[in-house]
Formats: sequence, C-alpha cells, structure tokens
Amino acid sequence: MQILFSDTTPGSVRLIARIVDQGAALGGLDAAVVEGAQAARFKGSAGQVFEGFTHSDGTLRRIALTGAGEPGAADRGLNLEKAGAALSAKYLVSGETEMVLDLGHAGLDAADAAAVLLGLRLRGWRHDVYRTRLSADKKPSLECVHVVGAPEGTAEAWEREAALAKGVEFTRLLVTEPANLLYPATFVAACEEAFAGTGAQLTVLGEADMAALGMGALLGVGQGSERESKILAIRWNGGEPGEKPTCFIGKGVTFDTGGISLKPGPGMEDMKWDMGGAGAVAGAMLALVSRKAKANIIGVVGLVENMPDGKAQRPGDVVTTMSGQTVEVLNTDAEGRLVLCDVLHWVQEQYDPARMVDLATLTGAMIISLGHEYGGMFANDDMLAAQLDSAGKASGDKLWRMPLGSAYDKLIDSPIADIKNIGPREAGSITAAQFLQRFVKNGTPWAHLDIAGMVWASKPGHTWDKGATGYGVRLLDRFVRDVLEG
Repeated sequence: MQILFSDTTPGSVRLIARIVDQGAALGGLDAAVVEGAQAARFKGSAGQVFEGFTHSDGTLRRIALTGAGEPGAADRGLNLEKAGAALSAKYLVSGETEMVLDLGHAGLDAADAAAVLLGLRLRGWRHDVYRTRLSADKKPSLECVHVVGAPEGTAEAWEREAALAKGVEFTRLLVTEPANLLYPATFVAACEEAFAGTGAQLTVLGEADMAALGMGALLGVGQGSERESKILAIRWNGGEPGEKPTCFIGKGVTFDTGGISLKPGPGMEDMKWDMGGAGAVAGAMLALVSRKAKANIIGVVGLVENMPDGKAQRPGDVVTTMSGQTVEVLNTDAEGRLVLCDVLHWVQEQYDPARMVDLATLTGAMIISLGHEYGGMFANDDMLAAQLDSAGKASGDKLWRMPLGSAYDKLIDSPIADIKNIGPREAGSITAAQFLQRFVKNGTPWAHLDIAGMVWASKPGHTWDKGATGYGVRLLDRFVRDVLEG
C-alpha cells in the first residue's frame, strides 16, 4: 500500500477518512454525517468505524470516521494504530483504489500520525499469490492513501515506521510461505535478496562447515531431510566501533514433522511456521538495517527441516554438541532446543555478544500456559528481562516472565549423557528453557522467548488478518530503540 503526503485533497478521491478521539465534537462535517454518526452511537472508541455519505462538488463521497480512543490513554499509540488498521480492514476490498486520510482535525503530533499510518499499512498486508480464483469483491483494491493535514515532522516519523512495517511484512511472508517453497536454502536466498545493497554483512554456514565445528545437535535434527541445513548470520554495524554486539537468535525449523517421533496428522500443516522465531529475527534485522539503526546487532538463525527418514535420528540416540556437552535425544520432536543450543554456543564463540535474545516456537506447553496473548520470557538477567518486558508493552508484542531454577534443571539430567532433551510432562516450557540455559556461558545476559502461541493467528487482530502476525519484529525493534539507541 502506497502512502503519499499531499498539501491538498485530491479531488478525484471519493473516500475521505478522519481520526476522531473518544468524546470529541464532530466539527467541520456535513450535518447529515454528524447526525448519522450520533444515530449509530459512534463514540470514537479505539478502532470503531462509522461511514456516512455526502455530496461535494457534484460527487457522492464516502466519509469514514475511525475512533482513536481517549486522548490521554496509557496505550495511546496502540489505539492510534487500531484506528488506522480499522480503515484498512473496512476498505481494503471495498472497490475504492484510493483514500484521503485527513489528519487536519485530529490534534495529533508526528509520532501519533505515524502510528495511525503504521496500523493502516500493517492491517492492509495480504499474501494472495496462490489464490488464483478470488472473486472481484474479495480482491484487495485499496492501493494508495493520500495523507493531508499531517502535523510537521510526520513524513520523517513515517520513514522510520515504514522501515518497521517492511520488516514485519517480510516476517509475515516468510512465515506464510509453504514448506515446499521455503526451506533452509530458500530462506537464505530470500534474505540475500532482501538485504542486498543495505550494508548488512551476511554469513552462511553449510553442513560441512557445521560438521567441522562439531554441531552434532543441529545436524542431527536435519539429517533425515533431503534439504541441507544452514546457519545464517546477518550483521549490522551501526553503533560505536568495537562495541560488543547484541545478538538475536531464531529457531528456523522450516517444517517440523516431529521426525521419528511423528506428530499427529491433523494440524501438521501448521508446522510450516515452526520457523517463526527465525522469521522474526530476519524481519527485525531488515527493519533495523532499513532505518540505519545506531547499534551493533547480529541476527543469527539456525535453519533445518525435521523429517522422518531412514537416516533420521532415533529416540535414544546421543549427540555431541559444539560445546562438547552430550545430549540423549529421547524425543525427536523436541528438536528446536537441539538447533538452538549449537547456535547459542557458536554465537558466543564467534561474536562475544553483550547480550543474547533467542526467539523460538519452542513448546506447545507455552500455548497451554499463556494462550495466544503473551509470549513466554525466560531470562538469567533481571535488567534484560525488564527491558524486554517494557519493549513488549510499548510495541504490543507482549511478554510474560516465567521461572527458571535448579529444581527444574534437575529434571533434564540424563542417566547416560550430560543432558536429555525432554523432561517430564510437567513444566515443559520451563525444562526446555533450562536446556538452553546450559549452553549460555556464565556472565552473558540471555533471554529466551517462547513464542509458539504468537506467530500465527486463527482470527484477525488489530493490525493483522488471520495468519502470520509478524510477532517479534516490533518487540526487537522497540528494544533496540529504547535500550541500544536510547
């Protein structure tokens, strides 16, 4: 969706939209529109939309009012996003190709106006490439939004938010693509194309490289697949020279059958999004690189396909990780932690990071615990946890901190190896996090985000349609803004 800033309202556009605060007077509107809004009980609550009609210059125009909620609300920014998103939701397939968004009566500052535009663009994202028989009234028609009356500085503020939107959309694309088209090599290729010419440095490890490094855990997951496993590192040096980087790490299981511990058939198609953590890291890096973030950041993703095959690892196998620790693989469907443990160790050896944050669709137990409202957060550092929690609240990618402790750690001791890859049925998300913590070197601040319930939605949200949400991109971008750029 194209967003243009104009000094005057283009006369050819029939659809005119305005932002209205809750309880605000509806000044400057045709009396019939005001009366219609009152009759429809339009109050300006966040995301509420009213449509009226008026004649102007011999043309029938559609007038859309969208609510921004209370002006002083603590979540003002998110409410303004809802206001913009509600316009996309209503008019994306309306038959209108253009909209005028008149901000002259809204009393917004530049950041507020950019929030409206961010919601409008994010809610307008669709991936219809494989839908060849959509009827005309189901196809997106809205292509351009003309913004008039924008407060001073809006164009500059929007440039930053547009980079964020680009990153979210890239993540949604990666998560949405089917596994026959998106696998480790094509994930890497998509990133190489997206980051071309940006100044980011990309490093790719193949299976021979990983074997030489001793990554037996990651390679064990992918050994049943015909697709070669990969590690992709995306480096952005936007901060002070020599300053230690912050590393974001993503689980990228491009399809997860469960391996020999085969998942049930119903719902297995959803496992194309088991690379949601890697998708979030790639999208966040694209957003940060696109807006030239003033920080040293590295995004690293471990990319594998977990398939059942004559070469696949078996329950009971013992693998040796890059760290030298041995793992008894009791369940091949607990594969994400096997991928991440080698990536975490490699990142520490290769980059000596100031801090690490990993994102992974790691456990179904997290969905049982938190549903689809929060990602689970585990951390060995209270300051890092507080910073991520704050970023989650500000961005809308909410987190809920979960516990770690020695009592849980004992549950993954193995009788024949250093560690087993699953614990008992209880506390499944916690024992998975405890597994990863064993690969974090002492003194390195680390957080593990289990986002299994957040990367895919079965119903529309305030800035996404059903499907890929792009969760995690905004969280990491906000963390960088607040903590690293300050």
